[in-house]
Amino acid sequence: MITVLIADDHPMFRRGLRALLATMPDVEVVGEATDGAGAVALTESLRPRLILLDLHMPGGDGLTAIRRLTALAEPPHILVITMFEDDDSVFAALRAGARGYVLKDTDEEDLTRAIRSVARGEALFSPAVAGRIVTFFAARPADPFPGLTASERNVLQLMARGRPNDAIAGALGLSPKTVRNYVSNVFAKLHVASRAEAIARARDAGL
Repeated sequence: MITVLIADDHPMFRRGLRALLATMPDVEVVGEATDGAGAVALTESLRPRLILLDLHMPGGDGLTAIRRLTALAEPPHILVITMFEDDDSVFAALRAGARGYVLKDTDEEDLTRAIRSVARGEALFSPAVAGRIVTFFAARPADPFPGLTASERNVLQLMARGRPNDAIAGALGLSPKTVRNYVSNVFAKLHVASRAEAIARARDAGL
């Protein structure tokens, strides 16, 4: 089952999402939140696989919630469902750790596809958002960190998703000591002094 938490401050939209999710036999809604702080608290207790989250909610900013959710030991996959498709909103959400980004006027078939895709760990974006992303990356250097080895890049990518060293070791089949060495190498090559700085650099570079 795909366990889902809905985070949106509009009751009518939450009701509509619930109705759509009820037509998906492999999906179970485990909770609802009306702000970012509530989404984080419920995620820590309910551990859903997928969060359907609006960016702009009172009492708890959606971007802050995404950063806190991706920093959890077992982070959920996050699909942003919002009305905002401006560059600032799109790229801020992706840098914070969202896996997908679709608009609230997305039709039911496409939204269903997005929910299942992001729940599997894939990335999926509505056509307008995908176009912005393609344009953005087409204008960037192909390799923002040419000095990193493939292993160091893999470690940096998982760091950018908020994974601690133990989780990175498990995901890559490495020993914790090896991961620590790679992290130290990344710090040196990126000329940063902390994990937070490395993550910020990685997300700004689109990793």
